[in-house]
Amino acid sequence: MKKRMVIMLVCVGLLLAALFGFNLFKGMMFRKFMASNAAPPATVSAVHATYQVWQPQLAAVGSLRAVRGVDVTTEIAGLVREVRFTSGSEARAHQVLVQLNADADIAQLQALQAAAELAQTVYTRDQAQYDIKVIAKATLDADAADLKSKKAQVAQQAAIVEKKTIRAPFAGRLGITTLNPGQYVNPGDAIVTLQAIDPIYADFTLPQQDVGQLAVGLPVAAESNAYGGRAFKGRITSINPKVDTATRNVQVEARIDNQEGKLLPGMYANVKIDVGTPQRRLTLPQTAITYNPYGATVFVVEPAPAAKPGETGKPLPVARQVFVTTGPTRGDQVAIEKGLEEGSQVVSSGQLKLKNGTRLVIDNKVQPADLPNPSPQEQ
Repeated sequence: MKKRMVIMLVCVGLLLAALFGFNLFKGMMFRKFMASNAAPPATVSAVHATYQVWQPQLAAVGSLRAVRGVDVTTEIAGLVREVRFTSGSEARAHQVLVQLNADADIAQLQALQAAAELAQTVYTRDQAQYDIKVIAKATLDADAADLKSKKAQVAQQAAIVEKKTIRAPFAGRLGITTLNPGQYVNPGDAIVTLQAIDPIYADFTLPQQDVGQLAVGLPVAAESNAYGGRAFKGRITSINPKVDTATRNVQVEARIDNQEGKLLPGMYANVKIDVGTPQRRLTLPQTAITYNPYGATVFVVEPAPAAKPGETGKPLPVARQVFVTTGPTRGDQVAIEKGLEEGSQVVSSGQLKLKNGTRLVIDNKVQPADLPNPSPQEQ
């Protein structure tokens, strides 16, 4: 019995030793396989960090407003006799736009003019009689008062007749109207909009920390998405002397050249203001930066390490992740304040598949955008 137990224990020991030896051999073979099959290199694009001259700018979103704009209306009710303009046309200052029916008013004016002429004749005759002491001074004074009253009535009626002719208060572009001859209009009814749009104002606000950089006369550029980011030049004309206590923003007004009449009141525009002197900054495309909760990083391309004994093929450069301090942005570019030196080669796309030590294949056939003033691409 004891002999059988000993034999069984020996067999179990031999079996365990065999299993242990097999696992050890398997692990050695796996490590050897992994060592001979390193991770494949990653294909990325790369750029060199270079210095560029930047013009410091302040940016805001503004609303365009006509230098002079009004909805033409009437002060007096009447029937439209004639419409003397077409929708969308240019109007001269004091040009007649609408003529209301004024026949009855003109007749009333003529009657008052006749009464005023009679009062003038009476006053002239009584003045001659007073000079020879034929009539009393009170009679002459009554004649003078009556003459003034008649002249005032004529002036009042003439003003009513004039109001029946509606004119453009200033030169500008007329809008669309639905007014027709024979239509009755009441006081205050809008007839047509009139806008003077060359030049045009851009109203925008900036935070109070930027007030110290603002001054009347600073150049500005307004861009509208209606014209593919085209910049319209202008200058600051006014800065509100009061900061809004609710938003802590200050209102700014800029006068924009609009000779072609492309910018229209009511549009919004992206406004950029040149402030200060140009600065020299180390820049990278924004796609090269990886933003993390613990900071911004980039992958720097380092020279290929020395080849190990037995390795074949050309050694490849490797990636090294470094922290950087970013500054202001300009279009597709970002300024690097700390962490890089001029000429450093940095991965600009493909960072998601990288880690420290990853071998790199640089392929710059397709590069990410790196424009200081990008514009929307046509679809």
